[in-house]
Amino acid sequence: MKARKKLASLTLLCIAALSFAACSGDGDKETTGTGEANTSGEEKLAAEQVITIAAPQEVASIDISTATDKLSFTVLNQLYEGFYRIDENNQIIPAGAAELAEKSEDGLTYTIKLREDAKWTNGDSVVADDYVYGWQRTADPETASEYAYLFESVKNGKDIVAGEKDPSELGIEALSDYEVKITLDVATPYFDSLLAFPSFFPVNKKAVDEFGDKYASSSDTSYYNGPFVLEDFDGVGSDIDWTYVKNKDYWDADTVKMEKIKAQVVKEASTGVNMYEGGEVDDVILTGELAQQYRDNEDYVTDKEGRTIYLEFNQVSETIPFDNANLRKAISLVVDNESIVENVIGDGSTVATGLMPTNLSSNPDTGKDFTEETKAKKEFDEAKAKEYLEKAKKETGKDTFEFDILTDDNESTKKIAEYLQGTFKDVLGIETTVTAVTKPIRLDRTNKGDFDFVVTGWGADYNDPSSFMDLFKTGNSYNRGKYSNTAYDKLIEEAATTNATNPEARWQNFLDAEEILINDDAAVVPVYQMAEGHLRNPKLKGMIAHTAGASYEYKYMYLLE
Repeated sequence: MKARKKLASLTLLCIAALSFAACSGDGDKETTGTGEANTSGEEKLAAEQVITIAAPQEVASIDISTATDKLSFTVLNQLYEGFYRIDENNQIIPAGAAELAEKSEDGLTYTIKLREDAKWTNGDSVVADDYVYGWQRTADPETASEYAYLFESVKNGKDIVAGEKDPSELGIEALSDYEVKITLDVATPYFDSLLAFPSFFPVNKKAVDEFGDKYASSSDTSYYNGPFVLEDFDGVGSDIDWTYVKNKDYWDADTVKMEKIKAQVVKEASTGVNMYEGGEVDDVILTGELAQQYRDNEDYVTDKEGRTIYLEFNQVSETIPFDNANLRKAISLVVDNESIVENVIGDGSTVATGLMPTNLSSNPDTGKDFTEETKAKKEFDEAKAKEYLEKAKKETGKDTFEFDILTDDNESTKKIAEYLQGTFKDVLGIETTVTAVTKPIRLDRTNKGDFDFVVTGWGADYNDPSSFMDLFKTGNSYNRGKYSNTAYDKLIEEAATTNATNPEARWQNFLDAEEILINDDAAVVPVYQMAEGHLRNPKLKGMIAHTAGASYEYKYMYLLE
């Protein structure tokens, strides 16, 4: 392809450069979505609607009830469909629902009519009972879903998640085959957004019963109801390639132009560039030096994300006393976020001083962004870090500290871990090791508490501060470092209950909570807000990137001649 040949020539010039100067081109393009397929005018579709995209790691789960990570949710969003989908403007639109929900005046009851032409790939209609079963399965403690807490606003949800009531008592019922009634315990401002999130998708009970323990372990052990079906996927955590194939029985199949989307795991950016130049892939993620080199190239795009990369301490570690606040503050103060963003990542990501990303939520009264109003501020101060380290030594009775840094084995997070390793040694005299593992293994280890310190991150599931702030409430399944603060818990509980219908008071709850989390306790160390750099085939159109929920939408993609 002409564009690839031009890129290859530019690559030779870039590699010859001794600095990080970017190659010439049309400038860095920032995207949040490219809209629905529009092939009117002079645009002509390619005869073969087949592309290959590079994935950054193996898929950890294709089970709606147990998925937890960005890639897994991206995969699920192509294979399944719930009441709503998210459009290119990050607004909800009816999908499995025939229309938007009818809500009661008090915000506690949602009545949703389903479209009657939606089918599972086994030929069954998608009916109300599929939503009821899916929700009950995810909320059931026996499923061990880490996202079960999202159902706590649904009637009896909190007691069910705690194992105190049966899942059958969850506030969702089938009024008929094509009508669902949802009852909440408390009005939830962001509940509409949850109805588009994969954890709230329907589940086909026949598939769960038929495949048993093997359900959703491979492409052949599930039924799908989304725009694509999964093929050539042999197993979670290990398979390095799979294929999305157009679902001919999808109710909106006419909108879906792509016949096949092949996915290939590519962990090294340099390998990805070579594959892109050779026409082997149409979309690949760039990080570090390569991201900096290509940022002005005409094929380079930046997908902004509502995702914060942060460092988490295991506060019950038997290796190092991270329950000591002064030790955590010493570690936090020595991390130079600006240097990491500019010299290690270099892909357009931005420095984070708090946990909340920008453009996620705004003051209900003034419209001012959360990041502008928060008093939470992660600082960089090596001298102060050393002072806190001395305090920690006195309080713990230890003269030296050693710990392990757990990270994914992709290029960007490994480089961050290695950078931190050098910083901790050079500035604080703390010896560390780095353990890089596949993402599924990293998730499994952090879930089990088998880590000291981890490079991790979180992306917004919906556009509300609670998507981040709820994570660190005592007992939350995602609070993997076991942080606990009664004052923090009280603020989060008030935001979910007492102040649920008082927007201003609820907003202040979250502002106060983040200040405790970052300033007072240094419970986590925010590093940067992600902006994912890609080389993307300019003939590939219609890929939508979301700042909350599932990161990507492939339904509207198409390839031009």
